Formats: sequence, structure tokens, C-alpha cells
Amino acid sequence: MKLNELISEFKIAVTNEERDVLDKMQSLAPLESYEEREQFVIEALIRKSLVSKVVRNNQTMVIKNGFDPF
Repeated sequence: MKLNELISEFKIAVTNEERDVLDKMQSLAPLESYEEREQFVIEALIRKSLVSKVVRNNQTMVIKNGFDPF
């Protein structure tokens, strides 16, 4: 039996603050362009695989992943 046969719906829990930051992220942007608290929240979203971190020209960029967790 496959895992996706057992689990009909896969949701990732996010806080209201994480949801607000995710909604604010529209495209690839430097991590430093966000406020300090937002950077902390983005790091949590990276651990949850909701945001990707990319290094481009020695600058850390972040982008929201393509799926909707809610």
C-alpha cells in the first residue's frame, strides 16, 4: 500500500504570521529586503519547504514555492 493511498489530503500547518509573510511574497527577492522578524519567519518557512532559498551572485534570494499549503 502506498502512502498517498493512506493520506487523502496533505496539509502543512502554518501560523497566521507565516501566512501573512507568504502572502506578501510575490516573486524572487533578496532575503535582506525583508524586515528582521520577517526573515526569521521566512527561515521557518524554508524548513517547512514552503519557501526556497537560492544563492545568486553571492546574494541570498527567496521565493515562495508553487503549492498552496492551506
